[in-house]
Amino acid sequence: MKTITYPQPQTLRQIPDALADHSGFSEVVAALRAGRSGVIEGTWGSAAAAAVAALTREGWPWLIVLPRVADVEAFAQDLSEFTGTEPLVFPAWDLLPTTTEGDAVFGQRLRVLRALSDTCEAACVVAPIAALLAPVPSPEAVAAASRTIRVGQTLPMHDFLHWLEERRLERVPGVALPGEFAVRGGIVDVFPPGADAPVRMEWFDDEVESIREFDVETQRTTARRDAVTLTVFAEATAAVRTPEPRGGRSRFPLPGGASLLQWLPSETRVAICELTDVVSEGKQYLQRLDDPIGLFSVGAVLEQLSARPSVTLAPIAPDSVETTCRLQVAQLERLVGPRHFALQELARTLDRDERVLLVCHNTGEQQRLAELIGEPELKLADRVRLCVGTISRGFRLISRRLLVISDHELFGRNEAVRARQRRQSSIRGRAIDSFLELNEGDYVVHVAHGIARYRGLKLMDRDGHREEHLVLEFRDGVLAYVPISSIDLVQKYVGSKAQPTLSKYGGTQWSRKKEHVARAVTDLAADMIRMQAVRHAGSGTAFPPDSRWQQEFEAAFPFEVTPDQQEAIQACKQDLQQPRPMDRLICGDVGFGKTEVALRAAFKVVDAGYQVAVLVPTTVLAEQHYRTFSERMAEFPIEIASLSRLKSRGEQQQILERLADGSIDIVIGTHRLIQPDVRFRKLGLLIIDEEQRFGVEAKEALKRLRTEVDVLTLSATPIPRTLHMALLGIRDISSLQTPPRDRLAIATYVCRFDEDLIRHAIIRELNRGGQVYFVHNRVYNIEDIARTLRGIVPEATIDVAHGQMRPHELESAMLRFIGGRTDVLVCTTIIESGVDIPNANTMFIHCADQFGLADLHQLRGRVGRYRHRAYCYLLLEKDRPVTPTAARRLRAIEEFSELGAGFKIAMRDLEIRGAGNLLGTEQSGHIAAVGYELYCQLLENAVRRLLRKPPRDFFRVQVDLPLQTFIPDAYIPVPKHKLEIYRKLSQVTALAQLAELRDELQDRYGPPPPPVDELLTFKHIQLLGRHWRIARIAREDAYLAFTYRDPGKMSELRKRCGSRLRIADHQTAYLVLPGADSPISEVVDELKSVLRIG
Repeated sequence: MKTITYPQPQTLRQIPDALADHSGFSEVVAALRAGRSGVIEGTWGSAAAAAVAALTREGWPWLIVLPRVADVEAFAQDLSEFTGTEPLVFPAWDLLPTTTEGDAVFGQRLRVLRALSDTCEAACVVAPIAALLAPVPSPEAVAAASRTIRVGQTLPMHDFLHWLEERRLERVPGVALPGEFAVRGGIVDVFPPGADAPVRMEWFDDEVESIREFDVETQRTTARRDAVTLTVFAEATAAVRTPEPRGGRSRFPLPGGASLLQWLPSETRVAICELTDVVSEGKQYLQRLDDPIGLFSVGAVLEQLSARPSVTLAPIAPDSVETTCRLQVAQLERLVGPRHFALQELARTLDRDERVLLVCHNTGEQQRLAELIGEPELKLADRVRLCVGTISRGFRLISRRLLVISDHELFGRNEAVRARQRRQSSIRGRAIDSFLELNEGDYVVHVAHGIARYRGLKLMDRDGHREEHLVLEFRDGVLAYVPISSIDLVQKYVGSKAQPTLSKYGGTQWSRKKEHVARAVTDLAADMIRMQAVRHAGSGTAFPPDSRWQQEFEAAFPFEVTPDQQEAIQACKQDLQQPRPMDRLICGDVGFGKTEVALRAAFKVVDAGYQVAVLVPTTVLAEQHYRTFSERMAEFPIEIASLSRLKSRGEQQQILERLADGSIDIVIGTHRLIQPDVRFRKLGLLIIDEEQRFGVEAKEALKRLRTEVDVLTLSATPIPRTLHMALLGIRDISSLQTPPRDRLAIATYVCRFDEDLIRHAIIRELNRGGQVYFVHNRVYNIEDIARTLRGIVPEATIDVAHGQMRPHELESAMLRFIGGRTDVLVCTTIIESGVDIPNANTMFIHCADQFGLADLHQLRGRVGRYRHRAYCYLLLEKDRPVTPTAARRLRAIEEFSELGAGFKIAMRDLEIRGAGNLLGTEQSGHIAAVGYELYCQLLENAVRRLLRKPPRDFFRVQVDLPLQTFIPDAYIPVPKHKLEIYRKLSQVTALAQLAELRDELQDRYGPPPPPVDELLTFKHIQLLGRHWRIARIAREDAYLAFTYRDPGKMSELRKRCGSRLRIADHQTAYLVLPGADSPISEVVDELKSVLRIG
């Protein structure tokens, strides 16, 4: 009998063909075609998705039902890799929708329903059983709740607004969340609950002139549409407005009554993965809900599913009378050896004639592995095929003698998911600009006159020039009016005094106070410059340029590097290649990518033959970094060790010996690393994580090391940009300010200890397959807290972790939590720094009023490290009063919950406790005296003076022309938004930026009215005047008078204009106008023509 040999699959797309060749597979397809059901056995790992991919080639629509919510994303991604098309994912609620989370899930479910009704192709829907238990709106209900609007359609705007209000959408100044709308003149922004993005509709009279999608973050247009269909259920938005729940419901709160299957075509086939688990998970989901009224039972859903032709998939299926296909697929045994020996272990596990399809997450990884596999001693070169893609779990395809595995599984790494790009504005405001919005009553600092109170905006007329002014109240009720064109002279007061003393307008006390602070910052700057000079005078190691290995290591990074990260990486490399010790500070909010910068610097040093020490404040963080470094460097011959109290005395001694003889390349440890008995053979780089958390002795030891080896310090306390700019030239700082893409802000609540709320939040997390931190920072009664939680949520697995546990007990507890075997970890702040467990997305902080603001922000940063919505509950004891300072801290942490909030947290921390953590405690008083921003300006001036650099160019152009330069209330009615535009305008330094700002105004608010047009023209003239170094432009009868500061520039302008420009003296020139009665519009056009650049 002749053996049939099949070609080996070379890519993931060819795997479904290999499965379809199995005996019995065509019979299952025939049964489905005849309207019957079948069974496919042997679907180990990602083979389940591959088998479904083979079935989808028959052209039917498919509904794939999975047991667990946590499995859906990986299965959908696998299916996409095997078919080349993205399936629709139909999500489940973690708990029934009585929170804002419910609205997001409802919107995603609604998008799937609309896609099913719109698509002409056979759709493929992936859903967990929990998603099918909740009803959906019927097609008729969706049609009744929908409205299609087209460009050119006649639709009175007030009719459309009435339709939105009828459905209880919330009218807000600016749209940010689903269920909101905003109106500005003839523009309406709407964010329906079921939409991918908000839409902006512009009217001209009663006609819809344009429809555009826009980005919530930038408020700028991203796409133009000819038509849009809005689906808005009044019940859905009502549910969104429900506060954080404390009890149950009496009915399902959103439009429902129908099943998802009613939306699927009659020819739809159903695939059920692991039927037994589907039934048990569905029942468990319903049991966890306090009030599942209005939901389908598991039996009812299975009955609906069985009414369609279906196939059941399982690794091991029970005996069945239905047509069965047994795939020759086996489970892939886990590789348990050291990561750097993974390929050797893979070679050992292969049978003699077995081949490997190794799936690499990007081309950089593919190139690196191709090089490794080509090494002769492995004997793998002709047995391993590499392809680019992702699969969640590998498997053995016995019939083809093929092992399918991903690089992540091979090296024991977490898989990464790519995210989408975002458009960025070229007008980069300060990172803390949004925090510096002025509200009436706020304290402000006028650079020339001192501390005042902001009293609002006032439109004033002076010699025909109408302009809005900031009204400032000084001591004794004296009011001063600052034109908006000079808004940069006014700063919000940020300092440690809650209520600073108002300055006397026109007195000398303010100037004396400024002089005193200026002397103090000069001393500070001089000290820092001396420290830098000592470091520069020292001899260090000049590391070589990037090697091929370095390029391969960087290319294998599974995420996209942000622009800030790239700048920081390049700065580190330039420092390392200099023959002097590096001392660079990398600042960035929680999760902004500091570790990757450190990894690349460490790799560069090790690649040059030197050792790296990574110093961290806690044992838990040491283990976290050890895992991260080991995973990222698994394909390279780099020896990594961790040194902390979790290691026995014998293990520590062995590590010390290997450090001394150079056989360890990277050591990661706590303060144990800087003890006298630690000797390195060739230390090249010290990486310090969170230096401020170390004691005085450790800091002194670090200070000595700084003059000997290259030092890279990581800090999660972001440095605001004003301070960063002030320290340029005397401190090497890289600041990461770009938030991680696709990550959601953390929903933060301040509440009293409430058993119902705690149970509700934990059950929600368990229902989506996640884990929970419960932070209680008192070791003496932490077990009592754990017992209380076991009583509140008996179905959860609860563990305890704190720093006073025996090392092996702490390590075991953390490993159980990391491995997903523990649902709730009751712990101290031992998890505060750097612990990264993507599956943990709910946190309780008990007695939150006893934590500092930065500590609360750091702790909260342990959740929300993946794309799921994260929750942080700041719990207060039931009856204990809260101090005013603690209340301010809690209000700040609740208010600043968005991504990158660390910059605002750092500023609010300045208000609450001064600048001790930024510049040293002695500087806090100086900041309190003059305010944070002015302090930074004075520091920058001192630095530039000491470095013999010219002062920063603050050239101001005064334009005295009768223009109307203001933003009418009818154009931008919200004062906060108006001030935002005024501040953006003050930061414009180039004509291209001015054009971009004009586009933004047109986009967000509609065509600029004449006063806004003249405001932009006013700025245009200022920019031109600045180029020609003209300090003042004024009209005098038939002339324009120029007060200039640069004779060379004026001579150049004289050559261009000829006799029309008359230079009167060394600072005054006159431009002849066409006539004394020329209207202002002609004067402006003439001025722009004469002063044009280029």
